[in-house]
Amino acid sequence: MNTGTRRTARRIATAAAAVALTLTGATACEDDDKRTPDDKRAATSATPADAPTMDAPTASAEPGPAERPSSGRALTEAELTRAALVTGDVPGYEVTPLQGGDEPGTEKADKPACAPLAAVINGAPEPAAAATVYRTAVDSTEEGEETQTVVTLILTSHSDGGAQQLLTSLRTAVDACAGGFTTHSADSVSTYSDVHTLPAPQAGDESVAYRVTGAVAGAKVPLVFHVVRRAASVVTFYTANFVDAKSPDVPAELIREQTAKLP
Repeated sequence: MNTGTRRTARRIATAAAAVALTLTGATACEDDDKRTPDDKRAATSATPADAPTMDAPTASAEPGPAERPSSGRALTEAELTRAALVTGDVPGYEVTPLQGGDEPGTEKADKPACAPLAAVINGAPEPAAAATVYRTAVDSTEEGEETQTVVTLILTSHSDGGAQQLLTSLRTAVDACAGGFTTHSADSVSTYSDVHTLPAPQAGDESVAYRVTGAVAGAKVPLVFHVVRRAASVVTFYTANFVDAKSPDVPAELIREQTAKLP
């Protein structure tokens, strides 16, 4: 990894979010990344969670505020926008629309069974959403720290049972792709060495969590995803660690408050 000047936390947040939404190959490709260590990291504070577990709810996210009964229908983009976290909802976190654009990536998995994982990394979970909203949450109390917590949120709504299908397909893909997979786009090849199930957050109607290990210039880069469904809506929480290969964590308070805001 090259050395260079330190970027601001906001630019770091943008770079971290871009991993999930543009996938130019910079984060997971062995040969294409040329950025500095400070450009190539996002949230990390938890200890590694190496042992695969089933996605039954655990204490990884404490029960949140009482949730209103859901309508069960697919929300519009305007409704998802109103439901998205904003600054002030979670103390200490600045929440903004994704910076740098929200065009999904175009990576295709070499194994059909791993396509659901690649779709989430691209920022476009499948089945295709009826509406999508992107947000970035940054822990402002950690300003200036190398391991400042940065989480990308992808809110999607799905019709005709698509939300349930999304989580089912991810569970299946995590098991099928435990040994890793490769993705290709027009100008890059990205290699993921392994996939592990993590304890699922206790939130929503169902949830799943997993870690995908990518690589930057030969160094391991863990990407962590917590995916929560409430009725026909799904929130994907994404974070990564570009510093020391320890498995990062998605703060439970973000999961709790965002799930509670879904109508």
